[in-house]
Amino acid sequence: MMYGWIIILILQIISKVRCHPQCLDFYPPFETSDLVFCSMYNEISCCTSKRDQQIYKEYMDIKNKITDDEFSKCGDYIRDILCQQCSPYAAHLYDAESTGIATKFPGLCNKYCTDFYNKCSANIPLLTTDKQLHNIAKAGSVTFCDAVSIPDMDYCYPDILDDWKLNTALERALGGEGDGCLCLEEFATGLRNPLLAVHANDHTHQVYIAEQLGLIHIYQKDGKKIDEPFLDLRTAVITSDRRADERGLLGLAFHPNYKENRRLFIHYTTIDKKSKDSVVRISEFSTFAENINKVDTRTERILVQVVEPAVNHNGGQILFGIDGYLYICLGDGGKGGDPWGVHGNAQNMKTFLGKMLRIDVDSKDKGKEYAIPSSNPFVDRPASEVRHEIFAYGIRNIWRCGMDRGDRETGKGKGRIICGDVGQSIYEEIDIMEKGGNYGWRAKEGFECFDKAMCADKKKWLVNEVPPIHIYDHTVGKSVTGGHIYRGCLFPNMQGHYIYGDFMNGRLFKLVEREVDGKWENTEICMGDSKICTGEWVNKYPTNILSFGEDESGEIYMLTTDLAKTTNAGGKVFKFVDPSLRRSPIDCLDDDDANAHAIKGAKKDKREKIEGTVYSKDEAVLIIQPRHEVKETENYILRNLSVVFIFLTLYVLYHVRHKIFSATWDFSGIIRNKGKDNMSSY
Repeated sequence: MMYGWIIILILQIISKVRCHPQCLDFYPPFETSDLVFCSMYNEISCCTSKRDQQIYKEYMDIKNKITDDEFSKCGDYIRDILCQQCSPYAAHLYDAESTGIATKFPGLCNKYCTDFYNKCSANIPLLTTDKQLHNIAKAGSVTFCDAVSIPDMDYCYPDILDDWKLNTALERALGGEGDGCLCLEEFATGLRNPLLAVHANDHTHQVYIAEQLGLIHIYQKDGKKIDEPFLDLRTAVITSDRRADERGLLGLAFHPNYKENRRLFIHYTTIDKKSKDSVVRISEFSTFAENINKVDTRTERILVQVVEPAVNHNGGQILFGIDGYLYICLGDGGKGGDPWGVHGNAQNMKTFLGKMLRIDVDSKDKGKEYAIPSSNPFVDRPASEVRHEIFAYGIRNIWRCGMDRGDRETGKGKGRIICGDVGQSIYEEIDIMEKGGNYGWRAKEGFECFDKAMCADKKKWLVNEVPPIHIYDHTVGKSVTGGHIYRGCLFPNMQGHYIYGDFMNGRLFKLVEREVDGKWENTEICMGDSKICTGEWVNKYPTNILSFGEDESGEIYMLTTDLAKTTNAGGKVFKFVDPSLRRSPIDCLDDDDANAHAIKGAKKDKREKIEGTVYSKDEAVLIIQPRHEVKETENYILRNLSVVFIFLTLYVLYHVRHKIFSATWDFSGIIRNKGKDNMSSY
């Protein structure tokens, strides 16, 4: 029975290196159809066409160094071995999954390796620069094939090509499915309630991450933070260290022409110096002329300021639409049930509270710091009845919106603004914001009546009603955090997925629009297990989902914390990763982001810095950078198998101790019998 446990322990160690599609840059493989030399991987691969050409050149260089007779015997072997870096399982074949370090020779199955060695051992120095392996090759086929084996020989070459489970996984990935589970890549940590991850659309690929207490930090495309904050509004922002305080620096939007004019807009809560009221303020700022990575707070120009009757429901989302106008989301004023006035704020068209506003920040109307677009939905009604800035109403407390960039090929969906509106006591909802739309609150919560009297008078309170595209009740979650539709380049199987979550329990979901009828299907997002989410990829995160963000290339970020307090530095920012399939790096070079993802995606080993696979923008070449000597892999296995050795030793000592104190034999008996009778089982 004890040996059974030992076998299980060994299998657990081996299972840690179970195979899944992964390239030598630790990102998933991609679809390709233009490989000529390594054409065996022409459907899904880890090589671009440029890398394929490079491998062919290496092949021809070897051909020119050997005799025709050698080439006739070894040409196919040489081609196969060189092309394994293009395999969708390259990271496994080069034993990089288990150790984070790629060997300089692929893992070969024993029969194939023996045949190769017997025919082509003289060519080994031409296939690898590893001098240690050159020396090992002189010791014979058994020693050489042992050196190039990998811990999990069920997945060596060429047997890996015939594994039906792996082939099924690849077929599912190519079919747009994968296994449906995602991983996360940690992007930033040590943050105090990070609420925003925004880009400036200025081709720098910098990500601006805001902390609730009033700081905005710049993270460059390689993930490094600029030491000095981009903006420090802590002296102006009003918030507290109370858990889940909804006040603070809540919104950031960069002008569409920010690269030239350096204008940005901030949504924050503060105290009005004159009235001493608690207000929500939307202000414009500019950066210093001599330092574009620093905001000059002296440039503040207040655009909109609204008195907040309670400390909660401040909204916070601001963004520019494709029309160039600034959209502003404001909550219903707070407390519970929108108790303000006879029928609440959200249906009161004379107040900004409970509304989405739309304004023109590039012009000014008389008496205002902005202009009201002539296309706003209520400009034809008397100003005494309705505020002309209102774009949509009937909102409780929208928490995070994303603007759809549109399908990468057709442009479908471009410009849609999709928001999460936090519910009262029963339902959370996701809405697509429409011009003049009434989103029902407080007459309705989700699809159900909340104020029965208002709900019954539909002609008065539910005119222009726009139902949610999705709701969920409080058995699922209790506070929605709106997200983004994925339109990035890297992960084709995530295209069109609206990713959002729940603040209270950390559950993640995706909504996918059906082509046939435009309805949205909701699915909970699963995290890949620890065999898939390896290295810098993780599958666990702090469960208070504060926000979602998007970078310049359309990749989606999640902002979380383990305790939603402005004094707690447990906040983290993660980037979503689909481990099943990515788009070709050549296709993504137009996004000017391939280098950033390749560098950020490289795993780091404690023993040395691993530079990772790099995409050359000029040539779009997948450059393989072998990491270490073969001995490192052997050391890794030895370190793990030492656990088994210790386990066995303890087992032996336990039974020896038991025998020592047994009446059936003593130490002198061992000497007399030389251990034959009593030690044979050990």
